[in-house]
Amino acid sequence: MFNMSSSSELKSPCMTRNGIVKLAANQPNGLGSASITKGTPAAKNRLCQSSSVPSILPPSSSSLSYHHHHHHLLLDGTGMPHTPVLFERQLVLDEKLLSRLFCYFTTAEKCMLAQVCKTWCKVLYQPKFWEGVTPILHAKELYNLLPSGEKEFVSLQAFALRGFQAFCLVGVSDLDICEFIDNYPLSKKGVRSVSLKRSTITDAGLEVMLEQMQGMMHLELSGCNDFTEAGLWSSLNARLTSLSVSDCINVADDAIAAISQLLPNLSELSLQAYHVTDTAMAYFTAKQGYTTHTLRLQSCWEITNHGVVNMVHSLPNLTALSLSGCSKITDDGVELVAENLRKLRSLDLSWCPRITDMALEYIACDLHKLEELVLDRSVLSALGLRGRYKSAKHVYAIHHLQLLNPDPRTL
Repeated sequence: MFNMSSSSELKSPCMTRNGIVKLAANQPNGLGSASITKGTPAAKNRLCQSSSVPSILPPSSSSLSYHHHHHHLLLDGTGMPHTPVLFERQLVLDEKLLSRLFCYFTTAEKCMLAQVCKTWCKVLYQPKFWEGVTPILHAKELYNLLPSGEKEFVSLQAFALRGFQAFCLVGVSDLDICEFIDNYPLSKKGVRSVSLKRSTITDAGLEVMLEQMQGMMHLELSGCNDFTEAGLWSSLNARLTSLSVSDCINVADDAIAAISQLLPNLSELSLQAYHVTDTAMAYFTAKQGYTTHTLRLQSCWEITNHGVVNMVHSLPNLTALSLSGCSKITDDGVELVAENLRKLRSLDLSWCPRITDMALEYIACDLHKLEELVLDRSVLSALGLRGRYKSAKHVYAIHHLQLLNPDPRTL
């Protein structure tokens, strides 16, 4: 805490620094005995410190007259005189200037700057400063405890002013989701993306959420073990274009059937399910063959090369494919991918222990548009990697090659 001197203490005034003048209490507009308890470090540093400023004699009457005349030379738009302090204050509160300045700060910094004053808060609460930002709300943060012991749902008006279109809700229940929909003004039409993590949402809650939030196009369900495949059949809506399901124990082949039948406009599907088999890869419809461009199958242990056959024929227009953790995929499966998915730009074969150097031969010969290749934890040799890609003409198109922690016996 910085305490400014009172009128009973005789101290020499500070020199003008960056347009800020420390006034004594007995001078006009003096602050008297005041304290600074909040403020940014930059603001505090601009206050003159008595220990760092040399003592000077009070200005003579002639110098006062000179400075008084100098201040009158600074005129505002109305022709009225003002001091450098007031001029700087006008700059600090100029909304057009602040709108340009705040574009250079990170999200965390914007949150802090919005607490400086009402003007900064007003400027920063424009939706343009929060595009692409997803607030993360935990269940325990959604309620305030009243003196009576009852719980009251928090106000989400500050989120609405900033126009957030995406939310991540952690540990919520069906009731929490209903309260969120009722209290967030933009929930019905303005929310485009919702992520539910480690939540106890049931089939009924999932159905209400997708029915009420009619603007939702992206849905993520992670660690939600209380909804079933029947819930997906009853709730999935055709407006969804992106779906991610991971670590949900009730997801199996029938869930893929619901996704393929109810989501004709699906462009991106991410799936981490331990009970999905080869049969599910044949469920995708002809329309999804044109619309679906990204497929991520992570730790789908039951999928084999037969599943790859079904996939490449059902989804021939894929540009991004992940088979990470699909431990039963072999070099033959990679050959099928290379021969049939020529539009691939990203391929993830990490944690596939049965893939060898031969798979690189297929990739180098057929996937000429490939830009990203992930081979983390794969049984590949450095010699095989160099040999295949040294002569490949499209090696220059690969911008990202990730080969982390390979089998040390092959290096």
